[in-house]
Amino acid sequence: MPPKIWRVLIMPGDTEIGLELRRSLAWLKEVDLYSASNSSKAHASLVFARHFCVPSVLEEGWLPVLQRVVDENQITHIFPAHDDVLLALSENARSLRARIVASPESTCKVARFKSTTIHRLGNRLPTPRIYKTPNDVDRYPVFLKPDRGQGSQRTEIAIDRAELEMLLHRDPDRIIFEFLPGREFTVDCFSDRERGLLYARGRERQRIRNGIAMRSAFTEDSRFQEYAARINEELEFHGAWFFQLKEDAQGRLCLLEVAPRIGGTSCLSRVSGVNLPLLSLYENERIPVEIPQTAYRIEVDRALENRYRHDVSYRTVYVDLDDTLVVKAQVNPDLVRLLYQELNRGKTLVLLTRHGGEVREYLAKFRLQSLFDEICEVKTGEKKSQFIKDTSAILIDDSFSECAEVRNRLGIPVFMTSMIEGLFDERA
Repeated sequence: MPPKIWRVLIMPGDTEIGLELRRSLAWLKEVDLYSASNSSKAHASLVFARHFCVPSVLEEGWLPVLQRVVDENQITHIFPAHDDVLLALSENARSLRARIVASPESTCKVARFKSTTIHRLGNRLPTPRIYKTPNDVDRYPVFLKPDRGQGSQRTEIAIDRAELEMLLHRDPDRIIFEFLPGREFTVDCFSDRERGLLYARGRERQRIRNGIAMRSAFTEDSRFQEYAARINEELEFHGAWFFQLKEDAQGRLCLLEVAPRIGGTSCLSRVSGVNLPLLSLYENERIPVEIPQTAYRIEVDRALENRYRHDVSYRTVYVDLDDTLVVKAQVNPDLVRLLYQELNRGKTLVLLTRHGGEVREYLAKFRLQSLFDEICEVKTGEKKSQFIKDTSAILIDDSFSECAEVRNRLGIPVFMTSMIEGLFDERA
């Protein structure tokens, strides 16, 4: 079992990766969150109550400063939220008195460089052609990108020889790649160091801005699982990772890159029941996990926020109390927001709790006494599925076992608190 509290530092906390880590781990009973970046005025300071300024990992002296933050706050785990940070932390994992939630250093080194990744995996998967010099290019356009880069930074298309030479003169440290005109996909994955690949699900990057998928939707393709298995055989992964693919002119899926971390748009996996950061913490601690399979379709469209469309239909919301609605003696405001949304839509709200004691007095302490249409108190030996009378319903609960029992017996959708973001409807 996990300790009472994991003290998790996200570094840096204001990248899209860091913000997704926050959304995935906030309001979980086993996690206290902290953030670090190289600026006290970073966006992370507005979304993390405990934010610390540390030097960039590209500056001298960053490691002792970070270690002081770790020691003074008894940090137990550090989640890298940038590719340079990922590599630096993996290289210095033995020097830090906190666990780094990442794959082995050898994997991080391969994945940090696109040329190394393609060289390592080119005999296992289709990859785009790399031209050593402009003299080698036999077809335009071509695509230029840095060997060590992220987020489409310093990437450009050259439509002819003159433009290619001009772009290389301006930025000579870029690689010349074959241009791939087709659709682009990300495949989110999870591997256990002993059990191997446990999850691989692809999503199409339908609209991209600054290298970030602003609109994305799950897509089924047998090649995703096949490619994931081949990569997993070649590189060692601990926890969450992803890879990106793009179609060439013939529709062949070519490998663009591999990253041993979560993707910024892995929120799609999270709201469908696969919380990759939480699973990575469990993998890091060697706690066995099972990954649920969900059937409903979901897509995300982003405009500096996440918004979702889903086909889950229900009349009644059943919700747990302890560690779900009230966590660490505080009300979960996101869940209350959702409950009031459903109240406004005419849904029935039912509290389904094993609290014991005076439930109504406990609710009154948090000003929640009038929120529910019905309160069901579940006694020892009883199952929550026995109290769910409306089959057009959902259950929101923090317990994996309770959710699994209800899902398996009744077949209704179940949601951990990290999933409820997918149920918000912000349309005016």
